[in-house]
Amino acid sequence: MDAVQHANSGHPGMPMGMADLAVVLWTKFLTVDPDDPEWPDRDRFILSNGHGSMLLYSLLHLSGFPLSMTDIINFRQWGSPTAGHPEREPHIGIEMTTGPLGQGFAAGVGMAIAEEHLRSKLGSDLVDHRTFGFVSDGDLMEGVSAESASLAGHLKLGRLIYLYDDNGISLVGPTEWTFSENVPARFDSLGWHTDTVDGHDRSAIEEAIEIAIKIEDRPSLISCKTHIGYGSPNKQDKADAHGSPLGEKEIAAIKESLGWTLEPFAIPDGVTEFFSSAMDRGRRARQEWKRRLNSALIDPNISAMWREHFDPQPVELSVPSYDPGSSVATRKTSGVVLQELAGQRGDLMGGSADLASSTNTLIKDSVDFSASERNGRNFRFGVREHAMGAAINGLTVHGGLRGYGGTFLTFSDYMRPAVRLGALMGTPSIWVWTHDSIFLGEDGPTHQSVEHVAALRTIPNLWVIRPSGPAEVAGAWEVAVNRVEGPTALILSRQGLPVDGSNEPVPVARGAYLARSGDDVVVIATGSEVWLALAAAEELAIDGVSARVVSMPCVEAFLEQDEEYREGVLGGAHLPAVSIEAGVTTGWASITGRDGLNIGVDRFGASAPGTVIAEKFGFTPSAVAARISTWLSGG
Repeated sequence: MDAVQHANSGHPGMPMGMADLAVVLWTKFLTVDPDDPEWPDRDRFILSNGHGSMLLYSLLHLSGFPLSMTDIINFRQWGSPTAGHPEREPHIGIEMTTGPLGQGFAAGVGMAIAEEHLRSKLGSDLVDHRTFGFVSDGDLMEGVSAESASLAGHLKLGRLIYLYDDNGISLVGPTEWTFSENVPARFDSLGWHTDTVDGHDRSAIEEAIEIAIKIEDRPSLISCKTHIGYGSPNKQDKADAHGSPLGEKEIAAIKESLGWTLEPFAIPDGVTEFFSSAMDRGRRARQEWKRRLNSALIDPNISAMWREHFDPQPVELSVPSYDPGSSVATRKTSGVVLQELAGQRGDLMGGSADLASSTNTLIKDSVDFSASERNGRNFRFGVREHAMGAAINGLTVHGGLRGYGGTFLTFSDYMRPAVRLGALMGTPSIWVWTHDSIFLGEDGPTHQSVEHVAALRTIPNLWVIRPSGPAEVAGAWEVAVNRVEGPTALILSRQGLPVDGSNEPVPVARGAYLARSGDDVVVIATGSEVWLALAAAEELAIDGVSARVVSMPCVEAFLEQDEEYREGVLGGAHLPAVSIEAGVTTGWASITGRDGLNIGVDRFGASAPGTVIAEKFGFTPSAVAARISTWLSGG
């Protein structure tokens, strides 16, 4: 209450309502160690209803994690680690705390998958923990929770336990205005174990968690009947307690009713000692785990497998060879590269949203991860793109695994909240998005991505790579797997693209490179349009125009290069610049300049064969060459 009031911003109601639940979980069950917040076999705790972050901050501070009282007092202030929605700060004990509702719920499914998979490979002596989470009615209203709950029940993720803050109040009023379903019945039907308890009866809460822990073949949802703003004489059970400070008078009244005479931010005698001693359980567990680990690592096979997951090395990938003059879709080359990569990186695990045969995202020498086969590295998410995005984030932030997920590029819209959150957290998830443009043809504009690449490039810390052929595909996967500070998107073609037979690597990690020398104009292209630019340059040469062609598979990586490299690739500011990409032209002016020519598709596509679409939209060598010639001549 004091921290929210001091900040004049925040959500006091949920922390007050879930305090009893938090005390029971943290002091009786959660196995964590404030002296080593990131040890691999700790329990994971997710605060999916992250607006109540002050509850977590209080727990961390009282339990001895590196979060000071000054940090608590500076809640929601510039430079403070106690942000309004902290998302992820594992070094101080914040495993995952999500602002966008439903994301934490779904990410927890990925964490539970990671635990099951790693335990199947490394054994329960080294991997034996659970994923706990607090969730709200808002989490359960969001569609992503329905997708991920269905998946978790199908996979029988018994080490996933959520406590549902069933307080009957949302931001604007009673949940009965919008939310009248029987939540436990819904989760029962999805294959979950459910229970309902008084969220302020600590004995009942403890018993419910004990029961859930014993159930290994079903995830658990414990519906906890709580009071938002618990203890507030005038705001308990009211929406007023949700997202606004209580006010000095109301806080004084609450403290009076509790017999609380201490000043703001004061901690009663014995409280810190109580929480700190409860953490001894985790301290002992970590020390015992370290002894087991050291003993296990004597076995060279276990040692090698441990390093594979928790100390993976950077990869170098070979370029697949194809006959000169042939053509191959970059999605197919990606599938070939993936097999080599999976052999080098045993921590790689992923799949697709019911489109594996089209996205080529299965590891051929592995089985599927399932309720009966935890060792599988392939994941079939079903038609659940939103859940896939969040679960891959959870699997990756869990540690020990690198997750990837694939679908058609146009369906990245379903995944965008998870993609954005992953970029915000710096999660190195990998997204494989195929069928990247109008050239997929007859399926028509609903499936033809025109705005998606440009939209994805607006997400900070997301690298978007659109390769033009085998060398760039191999380089793209190298960048994606070796990158650890954020997510990477691979944008791949459905249609075949020309190959020149070369298997020499190209500098994808630098974002762009020179594909053809020229002195009169620089033409910058990505993906399938690189070949179009090269063909147009040949036609321009007939008319005496020397066109420089630059392949720019990753704009974000290119903009991080030093000025000398950028100028060397583009040929200097004196060259007129053209961009070619089969999508909206938004964003390209930052590369070509205010006076540049940007050739793209600033409208929706059409249903027709790809060759017809290319002709109608002016994406043929002759049409592009003519447009550049006219532009250069001032027309």
